[in-house]
Amino acid sequence: MAHESEKSLLDQHKEKHFTAGEIVRDIIIGVSDGLTVPFALAAGLSGANASSSIILTAGIAEVAAGAISMGLGGYLAAKSEADHYMRELKREEEEIIAVPDTEAAEIAEILSEYGIQPHEYAPVVNALKKNPQAWLDFMMKFELGLEKPDPRRALQSAFTIAIAYILGGLVPLIPYMLISIARKALIASVLATILALLIFGYAKGHFTGSRPFRSAFQTALIGAVASAAAFGLAKAVQG
Repeated sequence: MAHESEKSLLDQHKEKHFTAGEIVRDIIIGVSDGLTVPFALAAGLSGANASSSIILTAGIAEVAAGAISMGLGGYLAAKSEADHYMRELKREEEEIIAVPDTEAAEIAEILSEYGIQPHEYAPVVNALKKNPQAWLDFMMKFELGLEKPDPRRALQSAFTIAIAYILGGLVPLIPYMLISIARKALIASVLATILALLIFGYAKGHFTGSRPFRSAFQTALIGAVASAAAFGLAKAVQG
């Protein structure tokens, strides 16, 4: 009856936690770089008095190369995390078989860190010793701090970052598609990108739990500084 009562309480109380952290992180990485790098490139080429067609061609090439590079980086990072988890899982499994008493003592030590007394955690330790898989899962999570990765994570990360980079990278380039005069296109690109950075920064702050307006300002400031630096450097080299 007590178990059923607890289950009923859990069913009534559904906690609202944000669980798409990894996807949001990939989107943030892709969009932030996608907005900033092509924007700085276009500004730099505009500073060198390149035509809109040349800026657009270079920008699209950069977006394509950047998306592939960023996507590959995301894939390798996620794959490395998965490989690390599997290595530690195998090592922990071997230790449970080879030195069970030591591993059991580690369970007791972990639980004692939460203020649980020996007479309280002893039944938990004994219960885990009778269930090797649960024991292994416990050690992976609480001793090593590792969560089992999603087997689809690497490809998902690669595609998410690449697509986010492309979407972000197109924003500063669209004015060059519509306006043939590079100087005028640059002004439109600056306005469009700063607006996109403000919106993106606000959304990033909202989803990550930081101050949305502060995040919006910081994101826009970074993009503005990057483009100004590229524009000024191009002018300095040209002049």
